[in-house]
Amino acid sequence: QVQLVESGGGLVQAGGSLRLSCAASGRTFSNYAMGWFRQGAGKEREFVGGWSGGSTYFADFAKGRFTISRDNAKNTVYLQMISLKPEDSANYYCAARIGSREVREPWQYPYWGQGTQVTVSS
Repeated sequence: QVQLVESGGGLVQAGGSLRLSCAASGRTFSNYAMGWFRQGAGKEREFVGGWSGGSTYFADFAKGRFTISRDNAKNTVYLQMISLKPEDSANYYCAARIGSREVREPWQYPYWGQGTQVTVSS
């Protein structure tokens, strides 16, 4: 089992950047595939990007603007976001699952953090 804690959210102007962190407990962090999701007010939770099998993959809206990196020594995964837009405003969550294939459906991730709010002003 793994526990996740996100941080790094905040208020940023359009065009700005943020780096979100997701710190995981447990000694087998490297066994987990990670995902980032977001949920805006009144919207469904949507896939942002993921890391599995040593590779990253992203939703179309995130390609070219968002990157994911991972530091297994620190049990932490990062979501770097640049060129932020007001429509990127949402609560951002990291999630974990055992496995190595690409998975974009939230229901397939059993472990979730509490989320961190990102607000992009115009």
